[in-house]
This record gives sequence, C-alpha cells and structure tokens, in this order.
Amino acid sequence: MIEVKTYTPFPRQNEFHGNPAKYRLFGGAAGPGKTKALLWEGVMQALETPGADVLLLRRTFPELEMSLLKEWRQDVPWRDMGVKYNESSHIANFPNKSILRFGYCQNENDVYQYQGAEFLFIGIDELTLFTLKMWQFLTTRNRCPIPRTHPCMAGATNPGNIGHAWVKALWIDKRAPAGFERPELYQPNDYAFIKATLADNPIYANDAEYRRTLESLPTHLRQAFLHGDWNVFAGQYFDIFSVSRHTTRAETVKPQPWWPKWVSVDWGFEHPSAVHWHTTAQNGQVITYREFVQNKLTPRMLGQAIAERCVDSNGQPEKILAIYLSPDAFAQRTSEETIAIQLNSVLVPELGVECSPADNDRVGGWQLLYGLLQSDLWLISDSCTQLIETLPILTRDPKKLEDCLKMDSDDACDSARYGLKSHMPVGTIPVAVRIEQKLAEVASEDLSMRAIQYQVIAAQERKHGHPIYFTGRRRQQWH
Repeated sequence: MIEVKTYTPFPRQNEFHGNPAKYRLFGGAAGPGKTKALLWEGVMQALETPGADVLLLRRTFPELEMSLLKEWRQDVPWRDMGVKYNESSHIANFPNKSILRFGYCQNENDVYQYQGAEFLFIGIDELTLFTLKMWQFLTTRNRCPIPRTHPCMAGATNPGNIGHAWVKALWIDKRAPAGFERPELYQPNDYAFIKATLADNPIYANDAEYRRTLESLPTHLRQAFLHGDWNVFAGQYFDIFSVSRHTTRAETVKPQPWWPKWVSVDWGFEHPSAVHWHTTAQNGQVITYREFVQNKLTPRMLGQAIAERCVDSNGQPEKILAIYLSPDAFAQRTSEETIAIQLNSVLVPELGVECSPADNDRVGGWQLLYGLLQSDLWLISDSCTQLIETLPILTRDPKKLEDCLKMDSDDACDSARYGLKSHMPVGTIPVAVRIEQKLAEVASEDLSMRAIQYQVIAAQERKHGHPIYFTGRRRQQWH
C-alpha cells in the first residue's frame, strides 16, 4: 500500500484499509473517523492503480458537501499531489490518469446514472441511508478492466436509518437480508465488519466533554452512538421491543379451537406477500402465531398457500373468522379481475371466508402495536421470523414522527398492522392499556398507595367488560 505522508491512520482505520474482503463496513458508533478513512481509501486506490476510476458517494448533495467534500478540501493536499480538481463537477484527475469522482444519489433511481461505468473502488458514506436495491445495483458497477486489480467496495455508517435492516443482515448477522432474491448466492466471507467506537479515535478518546455529551443521550441513542449497538438506534419506533419479552417458542403456542382466529395479508408480487395468522388467548392477549412470506406468487397461488396453512398442529382445519387484505389489492389488477377477487376465488371455497379491506390507518395502527407491546398484550411466535426481524428496526418518518418510514422488507410489519388494527373496534383500547394510562396520571411514588390505586382503577375499568373483537362484518362478544 502506498503511504500518504499527510494521513496517518489510527489502528482501527489501518485495520479497515488492510482488510482484503470484497465488501467492507467500517464504524458502528460516533467519532471513530469513519468518513476520513473512507475518503483516504478512495485516494489510495486512485494512487495505487494508474488509470483507475474511483467513486465516493453520499445520499444527498448537502450531505456530500458537509462530509466527504469538506474532508477532501481540508485534509487532502491534492494540489501538492498534482491532482486537478474540478469544483463544479466534483471530479479529481490524478497525474497517473486515475479519476476520483464524488457523487450523490438522492432518489433511488439516481444510481442508474452510473450504468455502463466501471469502478475499481466504490465507497459509500453513511451506508444505511441507502436502500438494498441501490447497493445491489452499485455492486454491478464494481469492476475494473485493468489486469491484476482487486475491485472492492466499502461503507461507513452508524446504526439506524432506512437501510439498517439489510446492512445489519449482510455484515453483522452474516446472512442474506429480506429482498435478497437469491439468498443461496450470499457469501459471508465477502463481507467484513470493522467495528470502531469513540475509544478507537485518539483525538476524541480522552475528550471528557464529548464523551459526557454522548453519555447524556437517551438510552437508545447512547447505545448506538457510544457503543455502536445495532439492536438500538436513533429514530427507532418500537424501542421497547424485546425478543425475550415479546416472543415465545412456536411449540408453546397452542391456540384452542374456540379462540377467535383471523389472517392478515400484505399483497405483493415483486415485493413479497406477507401473511400472518392471529388469535386471542383467554386472558385477552393477542398472539401472532404463524407467518408466510414469499414473492412472485400469483393471487390464486397465494390463496392456495394460505388455505393449505390454515390447519392446527393436529392437522385439523382451523376456523378462520376474517381475512384482512391490503386495500390496494381491491383496486390493483393482474388480469381482468382485481387481486382481491382472484384471492377470494380460492379462499371462499377453501375456507368459507372472503377478504375484507384492511384498516390502513398507519399512525393509529403503529400506535396500537406499540401500546399492545407496552402492555404485554401482544405475543409473537418465534416462527414469525420476518416480523421479529423487521419490527424493531422500523424508524420514525422525519416528516411525520407518529408514522413509520417506509423501508425495504417492511411487508411483514404492514401485514401485522393490518391484522391487529382491522380486528379491533374503532376507539376500543384494551383494558390493560387503559389501566396503565390512568395509573400514569395519578400514581403515587409510594408503592403501597400505588398498589391501591391500581386495584381501584382496574375495578372501574373492568366494569365495562371485555373488548369486542370484530369477526368480518359482524361482531362477536367474546369472554
């Protein structure tokens, strides 16, 4: 590797530069020098291979300006290197005929501006701001006709944002993410994660004031920015979700024949269709006990797959009271008939129930799911792997904080939202949620008094009886 005297990497940065993996990910926390390492990797790639083309990206131009371009102007002595840099095109031409390009992809389709190009190295700063689709397209541009070269890519990022799920899957969990059409082609050895935290940057490691700032952050922000924890991050919507608290082993879920059961479906073709089966236990707890997620199924094929799975552990048919289908399926057509009509042509003869349009109140649905989790009134079988994987990584929409930001692989969460929101009467809040809300308003710090207040509120609330559960178009009082 060519030494650039103006850049002396920290040990963790040096580990990043020396790692031979085809796809590297650097960082995970705030302050370890991620952007600088990525920038200098691009510079060194351009210096080492005459005639190479190198690309460095951010998601938007303002972000590019405040990060990579700022570091380039301040820290890279490009004039001393004989580099000619064009401020308007953001292209650096090296004396050895190599080219370093700075770019951005604000919209998902902006990656196609690089169609036909060949880059020896592609570096993406804050990779979790990009989608899996963008990453996968850029990997097709990572090639070089120069003999004896090693085309590679690298990302630098903190946990969080819209790409959190697929980035975590590829580099942290070492598996193919949802949306990876050929998971059998995933090669774990191609992906290397070089974790770096504040302590790995000598400039900030002993900065007590900066560390105090990070330590004072709310728990989820502190875990992400200080410790690089990929299980919690800024903007996380379901920050209370816990696998140990909210999931259970599939074999322990034994829905009784008299428990109400219903199905929710988020239709998709290129994006997967996601189907979930729900029931309500005798204690009022909603249990999501089965999941089916698959793409490229026609509506009739999906209907047959649903019908085949509506059997209990003894192989006996389950009585399904309602099937809630994403509303767009009642307008969208794949032939002369809508998707809903095609699904019903299978489901009605097989199960005796037709699809109803799901309640698509996004804000109300997400808030309901949060409240049920908070009150331990929603339990998820560990066989629902997609739902368990994606629920805790949903992020708040910065333009509408009460809503979740749309992201890759959120189909399972949409299906669950349809199922729970559609099956509860408008305005009905579970008894346990009402109790917790009222207790929060009046509760004393004295434990004895708090217990008394709880009993009084609980007695008052339970006078109203059990919640009413929808069963298709009719209502059923269930005790």
